[in-house]
Amino acid sequence: MNTLFKQDLYRYYGGKKGGAKRLFPPYEIAYLYRLRKTQCCHNRFMYWVNRWWLRKLSRKTRIQIPAETKIGPGLYIGHTGRIIINSMAILGCNINIGTGVVIGSEARGSREGAPEIGSYVWIGANAVIVGKIKIGSDVLIAPGAYVNFDVPEHSIVIGNPGKIIHKMNAVDGYICSTV
Repeated sequence: MNTLFKQDLYRYYGGKKGGAKRLFPPYEIAYLYRLRKTQCCHNRFMYWVNRWWLRKLSRKTRIQIPAETKIGPGLYIGHTGRIIINSMAILGCNINIGTGVVIGSEARGSREGAPEIGSYVWIGANAVIVGKIKIGSDVLIAPGAYVNFDVPEHSIVIGNPGKIIHKMNAVDGYICSTV
């Protein structure tokens, strides 16, 4: 737990130590701390205590990420605000998530299930990602994009319906302090 949270924290502050920012961390960091603590808890009683705190923070931050969600190291939540991630979704490492993002599942059809998102992915505000799809690494999903199809590596997705633009180093300058 400590290692995962430290890697998440590194995404916020880089290598800087101390400072006023760390004395009063934003709610996103408190939410990530409690999420990682709940995910790694082996004691049944403490698991439920942490889950209670996670639910309480969820009401305050309006972030809904279930403890069962598989998330790699280096998750960065840009701002407190409505973020919903399905418990069956799989997220890689070094992912940035903006406000209003929905990563959900589809309940029928050929895309029944939840998304699998690779590493080094930047997801803009109000983007919607649904269905059993695979999003490759080094992908930038523009704000307001609707993605219900597979996205190859080194791509940018824009618009609703989504349109793929291939670009090497798509997230250069968007994802900082990687782990």
